[in-house]
Parts: sequence; C-alpha cells; structure tokens
Amino acid sequence: MAWFSKKKAPLEAPKDKHVQTEGLWVKCEKCKQILWKKDLDENLYCCPKCDFHFRMTAKARLKMLFDSGHYVERDEKLSSTDPLHFVDRKSYRDRLALAEQATGLKDALVSADGLLNGHPVVICAMEFNFVGGSMGAVVGEKITRAIERAIEHQLPLVVVSCSGGARMMEGAVSLMQMTKISAALGQLDKIRKPYISVLTDPTTGGVTASFAMLGDLNLAEPRALIGFAGPRVIEQTIRQKLPEGFQRAEFLLEHGMIDAIVSRKNLKAYLANSLHFLGAWD
Repeated sequence: MAWFSKKKAPLEAPKDKHVQTEGLWVKCEKCKQILWKKDLDENLYCCPKCDFHFRMTAKARLKMLFDSGHYVERDEKLSSTDPLHFVDRKSYRDRLALAEQATGLKDALVSADGLLNGHPVVICAMEFNFVGGSMGAVVGEKITRAIERAIEHQLPLVVVSCSGGARMMEGAVSLMQMTKISAALGQLDKIRKPYISVLTDPTTGGVTASFAMLGDLNLAEPRALIGFAGPRVIEQTIRQKLPEGFQRAEFLLEHGMIDAIVSRKNLKAYLANSLHFLGAWD
C-alpha cells in the first residue's frame, strides 16, 4: 500500500496565459480609430483611415528620406555643458540624462549625410522626445556644422523641424543660436545651394523665428502646428478670438507663410524634384 504514502508534487503556480497587448495598439488623435501599431509603422506613422500624421522620431524620419535608409550620422557625441547650472523642479543635468536614456541621443537633433534619389544631400532632423525638441547650444552647433559641410562640399541642405522653440534652461546661449544659424544660412545662400525647410507638428518659438522659416522653400506636413507664441498668449495679448485653424499648416499656406503642404508619403519625391528644380546638383 505504498502508493497511499506517496508524496504529491507541489502544485505549480498557473502560468500567465494573458496575451500582452500593451504598446501594440494606438488610438488616432483625429478619427479616434484604434490602429495596429505595426500597420501604423508600415504606413510611415500616418493613420490609414484619415491620414493623420503622427510624430516621427528623428532617426525614423532620416531612414525614410535617405536612399535605402542608409546615412552617416555626424557630430553625434556633442552634448550640453549646462552653462547656467539651471535647476527648476529638477536639475537640467538630470533632464538631459533622462532624455538621453529615453531617446539614445545626446541632444535634440540628428545631423546626417547620405543620398536622396541617388544624389548627395545633408539632412538634419529634430527629435521632439528630447526636451521637447528644444534648441540649445548643441542643436545650434550641429545645424551650423551641417551648413558648413554643405558649403564645403557644395551640397543642398534639408532641415526637418519639430520643436517647442529655444531651450529656456540655456537662456541667452540658446537665443544666440538663432543668429548663429541664420548667419550660416546666409553663407550657404552665397554659393547658391538650396536650403529646404520642412515644418512638422509642432514647430514653434525661436525655431520658427529663425531657421525654420528661412528656407528657399518652406514645406509643411498636413495639420502641423506652426507659430511663435501659443494661441492662448496671442488671444490674451490682442484680446480677440483667433480664427478656426489658426497656426495650422493649412491656415499658413492660405496666408502665404509657407510654400506647400506635402503628405509624408510624398515628401521624399517632392524634395528630390524641388532640389533638382532649384539647381542643387547642377
């Protein structure tokens, strides 16, 4: 009767049979459709139902624009020195460390060289997930160096903006970048090589007030928020209700502040055709 005394194996905790769905679905901000994230990625982060343009990371955008997604990144190790030792709710150094950990970048811009439809080009793309894509000394320096490379090698320049404006944690140092970049663009203009600015959602503050609106051609994505001060600040200043769609790309196109609105799926071809027309590769 040994089987009466046989010890039973301890019961194992039931295995979790729930399917992990977190991060697999995304809700469209415009049409409220629930989207399979893989489908969204394959559609260049545009809603397949209503064509709403989600924000893209800087590296995803460069991969989209350069031939075969290949490019050479430049000045990737530049990082801020925290010139003002700025502290608000947390120190600026801590904010930079958290942003670097979240994005894998040293600052809010990726500068790269590569081929666009078989032709050499310099492209910079801003990263909104790094302190709101704000412009500090590093962003200013990287764009200026990109312009200098374009001048040295007689190449066209494209800058894709996605930014909350100048970085307040760097104070006047940040504001100086507006003049620095604008002066460098003046030198690019002297050698008659085109600069195309692409404005995405959002492009505001000191970025709009400087290089984002200085292109030989200023393009925007559909429904992109573009402006200097925010609508609330403007309404409080002028004490008037702003028009419907104020500071959206469509409103700016209607009033002559930008040259064209280009859907993301057409952007690469539009840039290539425009650069050819502007004599970029003559």
